[in-house]
Amino acid sequence: MSEQEVNRTAAPVLDPINKRIIAQLQEDGRRPYAAIGKAVGLSEAAVRQRVQRLSDAGVIQIVAVSDPLQVGLFRQAMIAVTVDGPLGPVAEALAAMDEITYVVECAGRYDILCEAVCADDAALLDLVSNRLRGLPQVRHAEIMVYLKLRKQTYRWGSH
Repeated sequence: MSEQEVNRTAAPVLDPINKRIIAQLQEDGRRPYAAIGKAVGLSEAAVRQRVQRLSDAGVIQIVAVSDPLQVGLFRQAMIAVTVDGPLGPVAEALAAMDEITYVVECAGRYDILCEAVCADDAALLDLVSNRLRGLPQVRHAEIMVYLKLRKQTYRWGSH
């Protein structure tokens, strides 16, 4: 394998310029490469290459983040799950459910934390009562319904 091929497959270094590029994209994922280049002191082509390397390595994703309320999903909840046995199968089953948007295996009082985004209370009740609690390894699920979202950010990795 040539040095160029090794460099293409290696994860990019998060040097100060890459962090500034990430910060620019976090402010506006559609910001033109020329504008980012001007802000960070690089050419448009250099920014394009760096963004491509960051994307290819899985360091960043450029996506549209929708507001659940604006798209008709009015009930959100964090669900804390206690499991009997291995966590992996339960985490995988939860991750496969469309309403579940976030799943982490964790240490502490709970084994798994997941976030659910549903159309309404009836949909959340169905998810929890019939599907989540229907998994044989689930011993306990504590549902924390969101009343008001105060902060949601995706600005890590740029500081």
